Amino acid sequence: MNSEINIAFKNARAEKRPALLTYIVAGDYNKEKTLEILKSISNNIDICELGFPHNTPIADGGQIQTSAYRAINNGIKIKDVFEIVKKFKKFNQKKPVILMGYYNMIFQYGENKFILECKKSGVNGLIVVDLPWPENKNFSKKCKKKSIDYVQLVSPTTSLKRMKRIIKDSHNMIYYISMLSTTGGKLKVSSKEILRNYQKIKIFSKKKNCVIGFGITEKNISTLKSADGLVVGSAICKEISRSLEKRQNPVTNVANIVKRLKKKIV
Repeated sequence: MNSEINIAFKNARAEKRPALLTYIVAGDYNKEKTLEILKSISNNIDICELGFPHNTPIADGGQIQTSAYRAINNGIKIKDVFEIVKKFKKFNQKKPVILMGYYNMIFQYGENKFILECKKSGVNGLIVVDLPWPENKNFSKKCKKKSIDYVQLVSPTTSLKRMKRIIKDSHNMIYYISMLSTTGGKLKVSSKEILRNYQKIKIFSKKKNCVIGFGITEKNISTLKSADGLVVGSAICKEISRSLEKRQNPVTNVANIVKRLKKKIV
């Protein structure tokens, strides 16, 4: 599929840099501010990751959990998430949006209905943290039929045999979890080791885009810029929390962080 996601990676490669992906929780700290933040950072990022707020996240660390709880307390629903995407796509139709969340929300909503709403609102990709390969094969095929990229996850403990099969079944993007931790944790391994493990994946996924996520901050992002793409999430959620505590504008502050991140990878 020559999707918007694939095009975003091609454009980044043409500029000899990794794609920059940023993650925020939909509805943090309200629907309007989420949309404002997406708009404010859209010129400096390649792909937007938007998280479904969830009250029992299994992969998200403290910063993202705090963002999710704020959104839930503000009454955010699945329909609101689709509404945010739809409005953002009216503002910037070409910027890819990947929704990230947990399967029980999709299951309760109904798989087919969920995928249809993704298509209607302009969602380009999906990351479902707790629906791993091969359990996701059927759902992944449904996504592909609607031209929605299903993003497969691999980690440092993924066996070579399993990794090859995951890569074969992946669409345009693979997400490499840099370390055995929840999001936002301090890097427990060196950037060199992360890149060594990453290169093992790239041997078998040369024609597909592989991003690195978990533990990426302003301090270490430049050391990982040989990757196809880099995901920053917790650092941004942390800035939203800090801005609210200081009674500052999170839209401006997040936009400034993203500008600095972009400068470090060009």
